[in-house]
Order: sequence, then structure tokens, then C-alpha cells
Amino acid sequence: MRHLPFFVFSLFLLGSCQSEEKTDLEALKAEIRAAEKAFNDMAAESGVKEAFLSFSAEDAVLNRGGQMIKGRSAIGEYFDAQPFDSVRLQWTPEFVDVSTSGDLAYTYGPFTFSAVDSTGQTLGSQGFFHTVWKKQADGSWKFVYD
Repeated sequence: MRHLPFFVFSLFLLGSCQSEEKTDLEALKAEIRAAEKAFNDMAAESGVKEAFLSFSAEDAVLNRGGQMIKGRSAIGEYFDAQPFDSVRLQWTPEFVDVSTSGDLAYTYGPFTFSAVDSTGQTLGSQGFFHTVWKKQADGSWKFVYD
């Protein structure tokens, strides 16, 4: 019975730690949402290629048309080879989750794409994206898979 106050204090301390961890994960989710918004906004303002190069980790991978494009320089080459003009890509994450270690995250949600092909015809598509994010040494978030 004499250990009861210590036990109660231990439970309180444990509960406090769990609550603080949840708050930290929620803050990290907010960071990811902000990174996604900045990524989307840059694509609209500066172009899709510039946004992908800016928000990709050096060893990032794009999955496009069943093809894996590996590394930032290959990503730049991929966008340079696209035959489209007036490209618009917009997306918003519907779901964000962060690892308990706080260094990996993933998002998914809807996207819309439109562009003008070489004949002047406007093309468009809609779908769902899935992005994996990794916290960098400088504290920023960069995607490692899209």
C-alpha cells in the first residue's frame, strides 16, 4: 500500500508522455500538410518540373507509367522529355500519417492533371496520388517516392 502513491505518479507520468508524443505527431502531420501545400503551390506558380526538383530528395523515385525514375537528375530529364505545354497539376492530401519515429510520412489524395499536346489538344486526367516523405538532416521534408 505504501507504494500506491508512486504507482499513481508513474501512471500520471506515463499518460503525460503519451499525450506529448501524440501532440508531436500531430505537429509533424501539420508540417507534412504544409510541405504538400507548398509543393502544390510551387507547381502552379513555377512549373511542375521546378516543384518536383525542389521537393525531391536526391535519391527520390517517381513511378510514372510503370517506369521507375530514380534520382533527382533523372527526374529532371523525365520532365524535360515530356511533350506537353501548359501543364497544370493540382493535388490535396486527404490523408497524412507520420511514423512514430517522426522521420517518415506518407500522404494520399486526389489529383488533377491537364496539358496541351503537340497538336494543340488539351488533355486531362484525374486520379489519386501517393507520396512518401522523409525528414532531411536540415529538418525539411522531401519526398522519396511519388
